[in-house]
This record gives sequence, C-alpha cells and structure tokens, in this order.
Amino acid sequence: DLSPADRARLVEETVLAGAAVRAVARALDLAVDKLNIGALGNVTPQLHVHVLGRRTGDPAWPGPVWGHSPGEAYGPEAVERAIAAAKAALSV
Repeated sequence: DLSPADRARLVEETVLAGAAVRAVARALDLAVDKLNIGALGNVTPQLHVHVLGRRTGDPAWPGPVWGHSPGEAYGPEAVERAIAAAKAALSV
C-alpha cells in the first residue's frame, strides 16, 4: 500500500538498519554471516520490518529466531558499545 517514494525510502532505511545490525555485532564481537529481513504483521497491525543478523551456529540456526529461546540481557558496557555503534552507523 506504499507509494513508490515511500517504498523506495523503506528499502533504503532497511539497508541502513542492516548496516547498524552489522555495526552492533562488530561492537559486541559477534559475527554476522547474513542478514535476514522480514515484514511480519500477524500481531502488530502497522507495517514494520525486522532486520536480523544471523550466523552459522547461532542458537536458532538454521531455523527462525522467533520463539526459539529466551533472550539474554547484555551488561551495561556492552549496551553502551551497541548503542554507540548503532548511532554511528545510522549517523544519529
């Protein structure tokens, strides 16, 4: 339902989000072998896009990450590194 201009913007923003995912992974010493991109709207009615960094051997590999295992909290230093890397990648 997006206009051509909005579709183009969505694609460009998805590319930027992928760069941020890769930057955050590097900041946390994690590998990203590939990006998975999905637009799922079963529960949330508004358009949203998921951009996930995946690597061979991650806990859910090769299946989907949704519902696989509980999340793990990062410590404060890792969170600060991740935020700084995401901001730099997104030029925020």
